[in-house]
Amino acid sequence: MSIEPEKTTTKTAESTIEKSLYNATITKSDEINHGLLVLRVVPDDNFPQFTPGQYAVLGLPGTASRVEYADPESNHQIEDRSKLIKRAYSVTSSSLKGEYLEFYVALVHSGELTPRIFALKKGDRIFLGKKIVGMFTLQDVPSGNDLLFVATGTGLAPYISMLRSEYDFLERKTIIIHGARTSWDLGYRNMLEALAAKWPNFHYLPIINEIERDPGWEGAVGLVYEFFEDGTVESILGRDVQPADLATFLCGHPLMVQGMIEFLAKKGFTRHSRKNPGSIFVEEYWKE
Repeated sequence: MSIEPEKTTTKTAESTIEKSLYNATITKSDEINHGLLVLRVVPDDNFPQFTPGQYAVLGLPGTASRVEYADPESNHQIEDRSKLIKRAYSVTSSSLKGEYLEFYVALVHSGELTPRIFALKKGDRIFLGKKIVGMFTLQDVPSGNDLLFVATGTGLAPYISMLRSEYDFLERKTIIIHGARTSWDLGYRNMLEALAAKWPNFHYLPIINEIERDPGWEGAVGLVYEFFEDGTVESILGRDVQPADLATFLCGHPLMVQGMIEFLAKKGFTRHSRKNPGSIFVEEYWKE
């Protein structure tokens, strides 16, 4: 006899949360591979302006359902389930069209937010922060510098937005290195291969590190550093890797980012900031 009132109370609570906190609608939720999701969101009101490379905040309350194949959630993991769980995600869509905001999201099975995001369907509601912010953009790159984009996993996201937003494929060389566990984890691969085929100055270098799970893969195997150690990057550039004319962007696993910073430091690269301009641009994030 107590079951029906309990359902009604929960439904009413969720309805109240939706009206007061949700301000955007899911228009696409495409799990391109197990644990990798392309999500499109349209805000209710004004479409936020942003610069390619920046990030937005997404949120869902603790009352939202989790995808069934995520890890079970501890009763003490979230103290107040009526409050929003918020995380920042880099935008992958163009900054010019204003049709939707696209995100590339990896499932953290034990996480608080991503299991709830993966349970969303087209037409569902979500919280979207009013502003899109961040310093991981091309605005501080000196004119004429070639560009090296290095990513692991969903760290690829900000580069996709850059490439979709009137990117200069002619005047500078661009190398994008993407590391993943297997070939089916190489998100946006078709897009990047097509760009590499179209533009002579654009080079896409995918690499995987779990060849035992993907024995049919015929590309590079190992970590992103392989392309430096075997001379691939220098061969594409036609010169040594040097900070005077190469801006390097790093986004992904913290160990990759730290390893690349240490490697590049030996070649004279320094980390960029507005007060102290350098040639290494870093987006530090780690989704949980």
